[in-house]
Amino acid sequence: MINSNQSIFLASKSPRRRKLLKQIGLKFKSFQVDLHEEIFDGEHPVQTVKRLSLHKMKEAAKKVSDSIIITADTIVVLDHEIIGKPKDEKDAFKILSKLSGRTHEVYTGFSILNQKTKKQIVSYEKTKVTFRILSKNEVVDYIKTGSPMDKAGAYGIQDDFGSVFVERIKGCYYNVTGLPIQKLYKELLKIV
Repeated sequence: MINSNQSIFLASKSPRRRKLLKQIGLKFKSFQVDLHEEIFDGEHPVQTVKRLSLHKMKEAAKKVSDSIIITADTIVVLDHEIIGKPKDEKDAFKILSKLSGRTHEVYTGFSILNQKTKKQIVSYEKTKVTFRILSKNEVVDYIKTGSPMDKAGAYGIQDDFGSVFVERIKGCYYNVTGLPIQKLYKELLKIV
């Protein structure tokens, strides 16, 4: 268990990330950082998720002081193309159709900052995910639930129908849900 006499903040609106931190018994508060998550052509996915989590960290650090802050960003990559959250239902359909019957990678970058000691850790995790072949009706029905709209790659592996799309994974399951919790825990131990 992690005990800290400093306040710990998760700068994320993701209910999945909050749930994972609660799962390991971490006492924290959360708030949202709104910023445009810009994807650069030709940038490696590792650099992208690290850059985005650091950008969120810089914004989050303006809102609190003398605290420990955690930020994260998750992307899906297929054929060297970075796939973020869908823009609309049509985009969600296009994304899920592309992922159907294929293997993609999920990258999550995370940053941890101890504002008192100025110590900062930036890391990432990568997981390979294979989808079974999806029917058009399954994709349409899933999109109607609204669930794909706030998720990188337009699906959630946990808590909803998106879980039945996944045939297998290689790597950290929790990374696909938005936070590689085991790796994050080990890094938090170094910083509290």
